[in-house]
Amino acid sequence: MLGIEGIVRKLVGSHSDREIKKLRPLVARINELEPAMQARTDDELKAFTPEARQRIENGESLDDLLPEAYAVVREVGRRTLGMRHFDVQLIGGIVLHRGNVAEMKTGEGKTLVATLPVYLNALTGKGVHVVTVNDYLASRDADWMGKIYNFLGLSVGKILSADRDQRSKQRAYAADITYGTNNEFGFDYLRDNMKFSADEFVQRGHHFAILDEVDSILIDEARTPLIISGPANVDVERYYVIDSVVPMLQADIDYIVDEKARSVTLTDAGVDRIEEKLGVDNLYDQHNMEILHHVMQALKAHTIFKRDRDYVVQGGKVIIVDEHTGRLMHGRRWSDGLHQAVEAKEKLKVEPESQTYATITFQNYFRMYEKLSGMTGTAETEKEEFRNIYNLDVLVIPTNKPVIRVDHHDIVYKTQSEKFRAVMAELEELHAKGQPVLVGTTSVEKSEIVSRLLRHKGIPHEVLNARNHSREAEIVAQAGRKGQITISTNMAGRGTDIKLGGDPEGLARMEADPETDPEGYAAALERQKARCEAERQEVLALGGLHILGTERHESRRIDNQLRGRSGRQGDPGSSRFYLS
Repeated sequence: MLGIEGIVRKLVGSHSDREIKKLRPLVARINELEPAMQARTDDELKAFTPEARQRIENGESLDDLLPEAYAVVREVGRRTLGMRHFDVQLIGGIVLHRGNVAEMKTGEGKTLVATLPVYLNALTGKGVHVVTVNDYLASRDADWMGKIYNFLGLSVGKILSADRDQRSKQRAYAADITYGTNNEFGFDYLRDNMKFSADEFVQRGHHFAILDEVDSILIDEARTPLIISGPANVDVERYYVIDSVVPMLQADIDYIVDEKARSVTLTDAGVDRIEEKLGVDNLYDQHNMEILHHVMQALKAHTIFKRDRDYVVQGGKVIIVDEHTGRLMHGRRWSDGLHQAVEAKEKLKVEPESQTYATITFQNYFRMYEKLSGMTGTAETEKEEFRNIYNLDVLVIPTNKPVIRVDHHDIVYKTQSEKFRAVMAELEELHAKGQPVLVGTTSVEKSEIVSRLLRHKGIPHEVLNARNHSREAEIVAQAGRKGQITISTNMAGRGTDIKLGGDPEGLARMEADPETDPEGYAAALERQKARCEAERQEVLALGGLHILGTERHESRRIDNQLRGRSGRQGDPGSSRFYLS
């Protein structure tokens, strides 16, 4: 049965359909300019940038320049990258320029779409920030799309978390276009606020930002505070003392854990036992409040925070795993003594607690921009939040080719062992057939369980999780090859393009470095292109990439991101989730 809303949508189209219909005449104007742009020489195309800047000074608006600017970028993209913007990508570019959120299905080329509004808005000279969720994507996109901007005479800077040099950061922000991660933009703003003179500032204002994976930054991590802190003088010995007492407590007798709320409470029996072990008269006396606080944090560390799910231990340090992206968050620490409690639990050196010098949330930071827009594969479900909090409208951009991926129903098992037996049976069958599979897991620990089971059966595979993220580009380049099995945490969910038959550029880069050996790289690229194309046809015949989810994530959007790795640009594909 169609509801009232469904009937109205059938008659007049959805909000997105109606808005996109209004943009069609503008797309037609850009298309009319294409033959003239193709006839221009390289130098004539390059001359458009100074000419456009002059026209802006003379009072023309960016909207007046839009059709020509977009037609120029489309032609330059064709010449420098061999990629021509489709009509739906032009629509996405217009939506972004107008300060809205463009929901584009995975594989529709969001990175290329961004070049249109970025170029147009960079003509003002006030700087455009392109924000991604990790260093790998920021660096990849800046180098890849930089060819278009450099051809047109614009400068490109990138801000990576490893770069701490003030001068190079100032240069990156002074560029016409700056690529970087949300964390780095936020921290640079905080650091600027702690400086004594304006000459030392690295940022130069907040004019226009395009957020890639906007739902991850503005919704999932909206309330995550960025904090700059320094050491506070606290005795770390008490963490070890309290940590030695907690393992003596018994679950359900001395304390009760609420897994869903991620909280733990002491029972009266537990309070008595702790008072006895620590030699304290009354744990709830106002003088003992700090001890009570540390006891609760130690309990949390032991019962709620699990190694290889919430954090990993590397080089004698506890490193947090980001629950949304599955990546390691180097340099980040939990506050209120929780990090110290985890260090004590893992029998590591406890670092002293710190005090906050400056803090801001992503929500407050990104609302400072004069104009904000974003793109993602999954935003429609959160359109109310985008509208109410950020005043951003969400428009769903149609795909260039229809999605023909088959999403099978979930299969639910009574126990985890039955579920993993079924997962193994399907993986064996698909591996024998030669169909590539991406196995999605929700934690480092689960990804290693699946890996262990596959090793036991002697099936070759790759694991992409927070422990070996340094090989990410290499693993993703091969994930679409025939018979390839790739196990991943939600790291592979965002921004990674899995090409069926393999990625010739990534594979050629493993044979020869394009920087030091350009001839060897060119020869390897030709070889790999032919091999990947032949293998692509085989993989297409087998049904494309299959997505196998070993459990559902708390956020439906993250499941959709995983599904979206398959069936890109009209390719066949399939997906199925196993639950227990």
